[in-house]
Amino acid sequence: MILIGRYTSPFVRRVGVALKTFGIAFEHRPLSTIDNRAEVQSFNPLGRVPALVLDDGEVLVDSNPILDYLDELVGPARALVPPEGADRRRVLQLVAYGLGATDKAVACFVERKLRPVDKQHQVMLDRFVEQTQAGLGLLERLCGDGWLFGPRMTQADVTAVAVLDFIGLTWPDMLPADAFPRLRELSRRANILPAFAETRP
Repeated sequence: MILIGRYTSPFVRRVGVALKTFGIAFEHRPLSTIDNRAEVQSFNPLGRVPALVLDDGEVLVDSNPILDYLDELVGPARALVPPEGADRRRVLQLVAYGLGATDKAVACFVERKLRPVDKQHQVMLDRFVEQTQAGLGLLERLCGDGWLFGPRMTQADVTAVAVLDFIGLTWPDMLPADAFPRLRELSRRANILPAFAETRP
């Protein structure tokens, strides 16, 4: 398999963490959607990452279907999302909150770093920050001393750590230093694990 995209992207990192957690061998090509746009488009015409090239040449795009495929590949006992029932709905709901925060955190990055200063829209940026913090705040309230749900890591944890680390890299001042202590502790513990440490941007 070949994973396309840089771990700077929290969406790419979600896939990288899953691949390493499952022990699936893969080649990583850290292509940028800005600097390597044409090459990225050769895998995904939308010019977005991640893309995962399977051994038979099939290309999967978008982190959600890629992760669903990987869960199916390793089987329900090892999958990062439970296979059915209330547990599955619960984890997917937590993932949705995490991805909502991720989408808005990425929107903040685009607004601040890629848009010319005279074109930036402060009202929208403030709204993106509010939405990011709201998503993280919800996860913070649901986060205990262990994982977000159940006795072992799920995709909810991977997603939460990916977005928190992305913000720490791209705009640490977005989050007050004393904000989200439980999520910060989750990130600290997760990043000790090889799957996270080896994909940390």
